[in-house]
Amino acid sequence: MGRIIMRGTLVALIAGLCLSCGDDENTSESSGGNAGTNTNTGGASAAGASGGPSAGNGGAGATGGTGGAGETGGSGGSGGSGGSGGASIWQPPPKTSWQWQLTGTIDTSVDVTMYDIDLFETSQATIQALQQQGRIVICYFSAGSWENWREDANSFPSSVLGKTLDGWPDEKWLDIRSSEVRNLMKIRLERAVTKGCDGVEPDNVDGYANDSGFPLKASDQLDYNRFLAKEAHDRGLSIGLKNDLDQVSALVQDFDWALNEQCLEWDECDALLPFINANKAVFHVEYGNASLANTVCPKTAPLKFSTLIKKLDLDAWRVACP
Repeated sequence: MGRIIMRGTLVALIAGLCLSCGDDENTSESSGGNAGTNTNTGGASAAGASGGPSAGNGGAGATGGTGGAGETGGSGGSGGSGGSGGASIWQPPPKTSWQWQLTGTIDTSVDVTMYDIDLFETSQATIQALQQQGRIVICYFSAGSWENWREDANSFPSSVLGKTLDGWPDEKWLDIRSSEVRNLMKIRLERAVTKGCDGVEPDNVDGYANDSGFPLKASDQLDYNRFLAKEAHDRGLSIGLKNDLDQVSALVQDFDWALNEQCLEWDECDALLPFINANKAVFHVEYGNASLANTVCPKTAPLKFSTLIKKLDLDAWRVACP
């Protein structure tokens, strides 16, 4: 595949990616609405234990630095000191309902199992409020790019900053081989623990497939992504694989779920089926307006994806496929 989608390229690609973008902004879904199957709503808790979906994935150290062994099918996970509060690491099954909001004031009224929100911008109080409603809270951060507006931006040495991300002039690719980068990612994971997140969504974990400014190889990316998975699991955090479709088969045992943008638009959804076959959720987004659901939902339903129609700015607006 010659095209890898990540958050950093969305604005630049809006004209080509939106299948049906329009002025349908007021077609917002209500809180109950069409929010998917809501497989484990009501059982989820701040501890990440919601019955079957929280079946452990081998816990701490299951991913290793060189393998992808033994993560699925575990009976309890290691818990650790992280956001799952000593319970099994959250591993959601296919068709788990969710909401993804990275901008604006968080709308906490959507009746879904999982919320994916920004690690830095979301307050601990909001995270706790969601968990008190029985939601799993996943915290987004970029693991492969430097963002100049983040409060820890000055902690990154200039030597690890590569080329600017296409469409995002305030972001630069990171040298994921660097020990400094990895130590800073550990600090971000600790922030997720401190804030009480149940898991994390590290973005831009496919620098090797982009013009990063560094001679990154596929093996470098595999090693880095497994590093992220192990460090997350060591802290009791669930972790999802964001895009990186070419490495899904190699990483499916290391990650607890997947998140993808626009696989239907680019005819790449089959690459995510290893997660479904491993009984792990695929959280999927296509960008456009409400009418897009008429074409998207019938195509993704047989795949058992948890599909949302979202706007490119990833505010609260959503339409969920049943």
